[in-house]
Amino acid sequence: MQTLLRYYTFSLIFTAGCFALGGWYGYTSTGSITGMLSILWIIFVLSILEVSLSFDNAVVNATVLREMDPVWQQRFLTIGILIAVFGMRIVFPIAIVSIAAQIGPWEAVELSLGDPEEYERIVSAAHIGIAGFGGAFLAMVGLTFFFDEDKDIHWIGSIERAVNRFSSIPAMEIGFVLAILYGVSTLLTADEALTFLTAGVLGLLTFIGVNALGEIIEQGEGKKKAAGEVVRSGLGGFLYLEVLDASFSFDGVIGAFALSNNMIVIAIGLSVGAMFVRSMTIHLVRAGTLSQFRYLEHGAFWAIIALGIIMLVSAKYHIPETFTGLIGAVMIGLSLWWSIRHNRKEADSNPQTAEQSG
Repeated sequence: MQTLLRYYTFSLIFTAGCFALGGWYGYTSTGSITGMLSILWIIFVLSILEVSLSFDNAVVNATVLREMDPVWQQRFLTIGILIAVFGMRIVFPIAIVSIAAQIGPWEAVELSLGDPEEYERIVSAAHIGIAGFGGAFLAMVGLTFFFDEDKDIHWIGSIERAVNRFSSIPAMEIGFVLAILYGVSTLLTADEALTFLTAGVLGLLTFIGVNALGEIIEQGEGKKKAAGEVVRSGLGGFLYLEVLDASFSFDGVIGAFALSNNMIVIAIGLSVGAMFVRSMTIHLVRAGTLSQFRYLEHGAFWAIIALGIIMLVSAKYHIPETFTGLIGAVMIGLSLWWSIRHNRKEADSNPQTAEQSG
């Protein structure tokens, strides 16, 4: 318990500080205990929503982070979390409003505090572009994991082996994502379709560009990367993780408006969740959890594919955030249970090895 607490101490302290700030803001803005408790409840629900939507993000972060140099690991866990908490949860929505309404950043802040309904409307109106970019990027992240010729461990065997047989076909996953983008765009109006397709192509180009940068850096360092493997180290890995985190954040930021249109409340709630995702990432890396549970990565990447497709489809149809969060939780929970079952079978078939490791 003490070892486990070590990974989450800072997040718990950060959470206490955020709830104290939320309580102070709630009381001063509403002037009542009831109003304060209502705001604290929304902050609590937002933090749970963020964690549930981003646990698969923590697993994928850990798969990349464990291969990175210690220096870049530390940079991601310090500079990266500042970008995740401050940049994506606070600056990003303000930037959307500032660009969409053609007003300055400070005017966007004043709009969020003075006219939260209009602020919510502008941010929500940008959902189609966000869905195209984030959905395309996340779908590519997930598909690249499975379209890998060197992949020899399969969880959902029949599907993953079938996909693996097509992994030698160049750009198969890109074609798959483009087909989904086109299919969804046919359901939208002409203007919406143009925005959606443009954002989706930019998401694809961002994925390709970040991986290309990582490849160039690794070639310069004399390293060789396995086919189909995502960027794993240095600056390329750092940028890959930041774009990945941003893509996950889109869904949480937009979904948060279902609970509140107050920028301060949303920022506090999502920041608490983001900090716990950081702690989970550190826990997974330091404790070697991914190597102990062989199918956990598979569950996370299946969840990412599901989230990517849900984001793309959400350009036309509203998908409840609860459903989105449950998909990820179910996939990871099943992969964890499958991993535990595999470990037990291994222990039963090799009792001598199990005794030595115990």
